[in-house]
Amino acid sequence: MARFIPAAQRAFVSAASKTLTNGSQSRTASAYSLLQFHPYATSQIHKSPFTANIIRILSNEIEYQHDYAPPHQPATSFNSFTVQDRPGEKWMTMRGKYGEYEEIKIEATMFDGCVFVPKPGEDSTGENVVLHISLLVDISKGQGYPDMEFLCSAWPDHLEIQKVYLLNRDKTIINPYMGRDLRRKKNRKLQRTLGDYLEERGVNNELCVFLHEYMMNKDRIELIQWLGNVKSIVQK
Repeated sequence: MARFIPAAQRAFVSAASKTLTNGSQSRTASAYSLLQFHPYATSQIHKSPFTANIIRILSNEIEYQHDYAPPHQPATSFNSFTVQDRPGEKWMTMRGKYGEYEEIKIEATMFDGCVFVPKPGEDSTGENVVLHISLLVDISKGQGYPDMEFLCSAWPDHLEIQKVYLLNRDKTIINPYMGRDLRRKKNRKLQRTLGDYLEERGVNNELCVFLHEYMMNKDRIELIQWLGNVKSIVQK
């Protein structure tokens, strides 16, 4: 699995409503409204110089984040999937169907790791950071069949299946067999075959591109909201 991203990376700092349409819109609007606070708000005159300085720094950071890469409203759909944001959490959920009976549920993390790769070109020096998203894809065929759960890595341009679990929702099995690690070289053929299975259901490289764009925007929304919450507490 990819290495952990240091929390200090400004662009990708990750900091809870069950519906997207109202909760997400109000939350994004709230993030925007944080910019309306001025560094020296009412009652700040009664704060100590140290507290006033913290409030000023937080206000400047909120304005910087908005000016650097202003967030936009999160998408509510992608291809045949509905998209449900989870405000204040490091997850989002997508749901879709395949055929008449199959239900597909996707849960994706915010950026949870990275790898470093050499910059392209013979004369290039240094490394590029390639961000990682963890993905759980549940495929349910209805009662009487175990669910298939795919543990995947979503890279910026491709999907990688790590493991496939069979989950019986009606029966708890102690220490079940959890399948092979599909990242091993000898399992690449099986990985490609299962990748085709997911591709047919819309879980593919195009989805990875969407998820990376979505999570970059979610990172900005969550960060601005978090900064505003910290500022509000300091101002009390």
